Amino acid sequence: MSRWRRYVPALDWARQYNRSALLSDGLAAVIVTIMLIPQSLAYAMLAGLPPEVGLYASILPLVAYALLGSSRTLSVGPVAVVSLMTATAVSQVAPPGSGLYLQVAILLALMSGAMLLIMGLLRLGFLANFLSHPVIAGFITASGILIAISQLKHILGVSASGSTLPQLLPELWHKLATINLPTLMIGGFMLMFLFWARSALAPLLQRLGVPELAAKVLGRAGPVLGIVLSSLLAKSLNLEAHGVALVGEVPSGLPQLTLPSVLGLPWPELWVSALLISLIGFVESVSVGHTLAAKRRQKINPDQELLGLGAANIAASLSGGYPVTGGFARSVVNFDAGAETPAAGLMTALGIALAAVFFTPYLSWLPIATLAATIIVAVMSLVDLSILSRSWRFGRSDFSAVSITVLVTLVFGVEAGVTCGVLVSLALHLYRSSRPHMAVIGEVPGTGHYRNVDRHKVTTRSDLLQIRVDETLYFANASYVEDRIMAEVDSRPGLRRVLLLCTAVNEIDMSAVEVLESINEQLAERGLTFYLSEVKGPVMDLLRRTSFLDELSGRVFLSHHDAVCRLAAELDAENTQQVPNWEI
Repeated sequence: MSRWRRYVPALDWARQYNRSALLSDGLAAVIVTIMLIPQSLAYAMLAGLPPEVGLYASILPLVAYALLGSSRTLSVGPVAVVSLMTATAVSQVAPPGSGLYLQVAILLALMSGAMLLIMGLLRLGFLANFLSHPVIAGFITASGILIAISQLKHILGVSASGSTLPQLLPELWHKLATINLPTLMIGGFMLMFLFWARSALAPLLQRLGVPELAAKVLGRAGPVLGIVLSSLLAKSLNLEAHGVALVGEVPSGLPQLTLPSVLGLPWPELWVSALLISLIGFVESVSVGHTLAAKRRQKINPDQELLGLGAANIAASLSGGYPVTGGFARSVVNFDAGAETPAAGLMTALGIALAAVFFTPYLSWLPIATLAATIIVAVMSLVDLSILSRSWRFGRSDFSAVSITVLVTLVFGVEAGVTCGVLVSLALHLYRSSRPHMAVIGEVPGTGHYRNVDRHKVTTRSDLLQIRVDETLYFANASYVEDRIMAEVDSRPGLRRVLLLCTAVNEIDMSAVEVLESINEQLAERGLTFYLSEVKGPVMDLLRRTSFLDELSGRVFLSHHDAVCRLAAELDAENTQQVPNWEI
């Protein structure tokens, strides 16, 4: 049973479920459902899909994640960035609005889910570490800007195509003369209302005497209220006759469970897009999950998250949905509303299912401009331009990585942006690890502690070079370490001993061992002796499998301070022509 609980976390939290958790999860589910209904409709439109597909992608995926996900509060469903990536990928192989377009989107969810499941079974959760947070923040910021600008055409009531700034901005500029005024009025009003409702509606209700809990729920219902008001307005004024685009008839009922078709579909052209969607969705979910879990001193398991998200995407494909992941905004709302277990996701799925059965007939009069306003307001919370100034203050390399990712995403699109983000993150990691921090060190007087000579007042000797390397030694940085050590040696004419402090060296490979052998030989040719100190056990085990320790001109010391004391005594004895009787 313990093994099953490892792979099905629901078996664990369900044993401790009680009435208190039920009430907390139920309240959170109500709030998230109210928030998720308009978002699901809007994000489906962003993905180029019928609005009901957004609802379908918010039912079974929540159930699958609740059973297999490791986060207690992460809320899974359609999100803005993944919706945009879906639209970009599918539109390359199928015409928007066609039946083939929907089939390809469903297939993309299946492929993404399968990739996530395979990565989970292979325990590849560590892959999340290969995308730095600043790069992800830059990518999401740029994607949010693209999404917001892409929705302006619906606010203005004009037709415009494109998925990058160089494509969108000229299109919108040339269509300004054809703006539909009623659409602009509806869209503009909804934008102002939703921005106001997000921050001011709940406090206003509380000032009017509404209890805090009810005010919070009604505050989250701002987009639903906007949908109702704009739909009533469109119907009563017959705005469709004045050129206002409406959603039109939306089929009611629950989706049919069918196995997605693969034959005849361009799946070979989708695997790169599916992989990128999987990677971005996973990284975003893990980031949100870690943040929320830490607030309650809980933990999430990245490998289990891969399984949970993979199952959620496969569930989406089986129920006519498209790729999903954990959303930042709705997860925070779920957390703040008091959700204690993933059962809140099960209840949210029930709420969305009821909406799909009873609510969809009333969507036919919904202006598309209202959904566009919902998207814009939602994604503006993702835009964090301060990441540029913060990364600039922190370090030029981080700023370069962020700015390059933002620029590539805006100019060349989201797939190019995320690919660039991955490559930049890897390049940044390789660059930093290939040029490890190294410091010439000396003793802080009378303490037995050794610090960088450039940062502290320390004592050193001209005939003893103490140098510390603060990185694992492997093929990418071994030559740099050799060059740095030999440069320090060449700059000290009176040198007789070289002592390398290895306390930060956690691993070593064959290339690094060969470099250590080369350093030992070069020092011996100069009449210098080479020593190591504080070599960790696993590294020492590897060194014993080679001939390096036999050829080492000096020895390996357990303690760096002991090494300095002994070598200093030996050097002093040599200076006075008194050779000590003890063996180094």
